[in-house]
Amino acid sequence: MFRKRRKKNAVIKVFGIITAIGVVSVLMYTFFGVKTYALSADSGALSTVITNKEDALTPPEISAKAAVLIDAKTGQIVYGKNENERLPMASTTKIMTTLLMLESGGLETEFVMGPEILVEGSSMGLLEGDLVSKLDLCYGMMLPSGNDAANATAYILGGGTAGFSELMNRKAATLGMINSHFITPSGLHAANHYSTASDMAILTRAALENPDFAKIAATESIKLEYGNPPYKRWLSNSNKLLSLYDGCIGVKTGFTDEAGRCLISAAERGGVKLICCTLDAPNDWADHTKLLNYGFEAVKAVEAEFNAPEDFAIDVVGGDADEVPLSLERKPIFMSVKGEIPEFDCSIILPEFIYAPVTAGQTVGRAEFIYDGNVVDEVSIIAGENVEKITRKQPKALYYVIIDFLKKYV
Repeated sequence: MFRKRRKKNAVIKVFGIITAIGVVSVLMYTFFGVKTYALSADSGALSTVITNKEDALTPPEISAKAAVLIDAKTGQIVYGKNENERLPMASTTKIMTTLLMLESGGLETEFVMGPEILVEGSSMGLLEGDLVSKLDLCYGMMLPSGNDAANATAYILGGGTAGFSELMNRKAATLGMINSHFITPSGLHAANHYSTASDMAILTRAALENPDFAKIAATESIKLEYGNPPYKRWLSNSNKLLSLYDGCIGVKTGFTDEAGRCLISAAERGGVKLICCTLDAPNDWADHTKLLNYGFEAVKAVEAEFNAPEDFAIDVVGGDADEVPLSLERKPIFMSVKGEIPEFDCSIILPEFIYAPVTAGQTVGRAEFIYDGNVVDEVSIIAGENVEKITRKQPKALYYVIIDFLKKYV
């Protein structure tokens, strides 16, 4: 059944799941002054209709030694091949380096380049003595895959490659990258520098949540101004999928003799966002095209019906009605992977009461739909009808009552 719960000065947690057959319960956090609705596991308050049962889909044959394809919204694995095998990941390492630089803030701050930028491999063209901003270094890492920019970042943030390695591994631990260890900021080969396809997908998912990173990763080319003296120059993205694959929004290429060809891509179509990672893939462009095509067939955005209970309402103060019925502004949307919806939690958050007047359609709270600890959809809770404000005549003070009496009878 659907139970309305109220409690003040406490935190309430009710745990449960939502499945593809419409069974639902809720993970909720109730704080002082908040009304919470708890759904039990047999309530059936959320029902879904699955229209894309894709059991017949055949995973593609790919060249990669290891690969993973995930739904970016939930982190669900859609396809995996040796996804937890530890392997070198070449310049896809720069996703971590760039993210740390972006999170450090002050992106317009400029630095004079020292001898640390003199490093082998791909480059954004830095020379010792050049003046360049943090933001430009990020573009330099992500577009032409500049090892010089990565080394500069390590010295700016970590005081050197050793100190920066500690920052990278600390961030990896925070993200839950349990099979990764970082040594170099650029991805140049080093003993004990490794990750997995699964871990790199986790990293990329987190990075794409950073608006600056997402913008940079999706940029095909850009004109920047840096140097000594600064002059304008173009940087081009080495990720060919940005122009080859419809809906591609990033993210990073990589290659070393030891790692082979490494590639991480992301693409978005029809409300579905996918992240694909391949390590040691001789035919990586084709691998990603196959995997992304497979993913967009396997993953669909599915609307769910929210069957509100009779007492889904909120108290109103100072109105011509004591409460107002509530509803969701729209249907919640979940990702169906090969016809199945994963287990979800739902948190419905409302204040204890609202004041009149209330307008139908007015937002009064929110419903959060949660997968693996992350909010994957948030829907506004709205008032179902108008409630007019009642203006009550204020009683006169005793002084004025006496005056009126004297005027009338004396």
